Amino acid sequence: MAHLKRFLIERDIAGIGGMSIVELCGAARASNRAIEQVGNIHWQHSYVSGDKTFCVYLAESEALVRKHAELSGIPVTRITEVPQIIDPLTANN
Repeated sequence: MAHLKRFLIERDIAGIGGMSIVELCGAARASNRAIEQVGNIHWQHSYVSGDKTFCVYLAESEALVRKHAELSGIPVTRITEVPQIIDPLTANN
């Protein structure tokens, strides 16, 4: 199995923070269909705010994240690889 990396994907989507659950559901379906086509990419979750989303994905490469965006029709503004995370439990190490 290939090594998966964590990516934070920033997307500029005008008005997304005001979209209805039905509209957001359509975007999620488009993402899921693209994931089925691309393979070995996993959408963990997204934060929706104003005119932006911040999505967390696991994938083999940035190229797969870009392919997913192309197939889903959901634009990408910036992709940042996240090699490490820190949270409150980090203090216990």
